[in-house]
Amino acid sequence: MVFFSWVRPSPQDQKDCLSKSGTFNYDPKYRGATAKPVSSLKEDKELVQDGFLLNHARVLVGSGLDTYEKGKVALQTWRHFGLNWAFVDPKTPIQNGLKFCVCVKEFVPWVMMPLQVVYVNESRNPKKSAKKGTSSFSFGGGTLQGHLLAGEERFSIEIDENNQVWYEILSFSKPAHLLSFIGYPYVQLRQKIFAHQSANAVLKHASTS
Repeated sequence: MVFFSWVRPSPQDQKDCLSKSGTFNYDPKYRGATAKPVSSLKEDKELVQDGFLLNHARVLVGSGLDTYEKGKVALQTWRHFGLNWAFVDPKTPIQNGLKFCVCVKEFVPWVMMPLQVVYVNESRNPKKSAKKGTSSFSFGGGTLQGHLLAGEERFSIEIDENNQVWYEILSFSKPAHLLSFIGYPYVQLRQKIFAHQSANAVLKHASTS
């Protein structure tokens, strides 16, 4: 089952996709795994043995609390998916357990890929004496039946102890359909292109006055 559309998917198209998508298509033991540090996933031999590949990108988007807050809003309003070939309905709330649809243009047709928010994490650790602190906001989405891949992806924005703001993407995935199995090298390339363009979209939003 793959969800195609010859034109840009409408809200109703996406709603229909999600209603038919079913449950998660990857092992429950990996549910929420992207909430762990990237070093932990790299050391997880079982993940590799089960055929999953890691994809990781971390990009500096600026500095200061204002930049962090704008970066957080960018994630909450899906600006990181504001591309001409990929999007998520910006009105989709980021809530634990909520299903959402990633729409991607592949050559002629659009592909609708269903996911579900697995977790939403936010932390604040202020340091009043230095007027600085570390804060982060992140959420992870797991693939559902009907997605071309099986796995999970985390998006996060963080301000570190040096007042620098970082945007990070961390995912593990493997083919879940014949199409993605045959074209997996292309899928991996698209993941890298998405990471670069997504970071630029966050950077653009975070740098606006």
